[in-house]
Amino acid sequence: MLRTSVTPEGKFLVGLHRPAYSVMNLREHDSIAVLGHFPDGTVHDNRPNFPPGDVQVDEARWIYEIPNAFPFRGTTYIDADRAAGPAADPAAIRLAPPPECSLRKVLNRHLSGEQVKAVLAELPPQVLYALAANSTDPEELTQLARLCCRLEYNGADEPVGLQCLRDDRGRVRPDIDDLELFETIANNPHLPDAYKDVMVLRPGAQGDSEIVGEWRSGGSHVFEYLRRNSYIPWGHFAPNMANDAIRYSTADLSFADMQGLRHLYYQRIYVTLAGRLGIDIPGRRRGLSTDELEDVRQRIIKAAATGGAEHQATLWGWNFGYDFSASGYRLHASHQMIHQQCAMVPESVATVDRQDRMPAYSCGDLVAEVAARYHEETGSDFFNDFLAATRNNERTDRQKGERSLVVWEDRHVMLFVPKAQVSQWELQLMVTADSAPGPVGNVVEADSGVRQSIDRGILLAQKIYAGLGARMVTSIEFSKRLDIHNGQRLFYSFLPKLPWAMGAFSEAQLRFICGHFPEDFAVACRRRLAGIKIE
Repeated sequence: MLRTSVTPEGKFLVGLHRPAYSVMNLREHDSIAVLGHFPDGTVHDNRPNFPPGDVQVDEARWIYEIPNAFPFRGTTYIDADRAAGPAADPAAIRLAPPPECSLRKVLNRHLSGEQVKAVLAELPPQVLYALAANSTDPEELTQLARLCCRLEYNGADEPVGLQCLRDDRGRVRPDIDDLELFETIANNPHLPDAYKDVMVLRPGAQGDSEIVGEWRSGGSHVFEYLRRNSYIPWGHFAPNMANDAIRYSTADLSFADMQGLRHLYYQRIYVTLAGRLGIDIPGRRRGLSTDELEDVRQRIIKAAATGGAEHQATLWGWNFGYDFSASGYRLHASHQMIHQQCAMVPESVATVDRQDRMPAYSCGDLVAEVAARYHEETGSDFFNDFLAATRNNERTDRQKGERSLVVWEDRHVMLFVPKAQVSQWELQLMVTADSAPGPVGNVVEADSGVRQSIDRGILLAQKIYAGLGARMVTSIEFSKRLDIHNGQRLFYSFLPKLPWAMGAFSEAQLRFICGHFPEDFAVACRRRLAGIKIE
């Protein structure tokens, strides 16, 4: 049977482990040692670690096991003891803001200004990395920036550029001593904006990637970069907040910002598909209006219905939040400045010997396989049952209290907590609207009203995370291939990285450990939602 928590009855399957077992003691020797002493001098030793005989566990902690709605995303395990705390107080589900950090201020209490600069210049790299990532002192960060690269200044000692060199192949490179330190400083929100601009934000500062799209609206400004030499084989596009609209935090994002980022995504997908279908695009060297986009979209739908297009898929994702550890590990995105990525995925790819073709991977295809197999086994529609189970949810622990998983919804989309989270604090946004042939399964089938709801839902999810203190969030889209009508619905998964849940052997096996019940996280999200205003 398909391993999913969704049932044709519109309910979720939830397992409960109530461990009780005995363990044969195979240890030969005792290694008794003193661990310390209590205030009254009584010895505290490790005798409990060396039982004389077998060990009997009569009642270990209860563990809830919830298969993911989508089997390829594994299974979630909830520790009942850990989840009891958030169940009693959902407001406790949050991260505290990072404390202020300034080594310079500490040193200034003991040394002269020149001595402080000398100490900073001689710190070991590991200490510099930690300081660059965690300092909240703008002056300290500017001093570190001056140490790691050759900046150019105007008469007011303000940065205006970055000195360049040519390598042995004639390529232009910025004059930087330590690239990791340079990037970590530039990605610290507390670095003054003028330094961010010349170090990494100004178009061209990070290379020659062409700008092939742009959005302006009020104080919002977004560039679309072409990443021609990409880890995505056919290249991809990156809508990126512009250097005159600096956004290092999702708390600072406006609805216009989100509309701009997403408009460039919709525009690129529609224009790409139109070009392959022989559909004319109005104008060059300008963006398309919402009405023009809608007209192009409808023509794409009509042309694709004639069978003239391959079943391509969209690829969209967003890594928000940069961090770099003193040990040299980059912990998340390549840049703190808010940017998103998108591309088109072909239907198939030639094998290396060019004798055959194989399906090109798209994560949405895994969803299609689940929906198809679910229907084969149950005779029921997967997404109808999934939405029914979400709306009719019962508390995981079957205790009194909040049971709703829905955080926010309008007539087009629903933002909710999945019953089985693959990341603590995961949220999902699903399109509940239908188009002419059936459920909206990709952004090509989404009209302007649905697209606006998607944009609003994505922004609300990110604002909720900002309110909860999440500083690193991965967002991905699961979409249906073009002109395939299988009942598949477009949805997005939002996956925060939390300090205690960065991924290890359990996650490598698709076993996801969670310290709260999904219903209580939904309560925490709804409370944050109450204070969010989107204009």
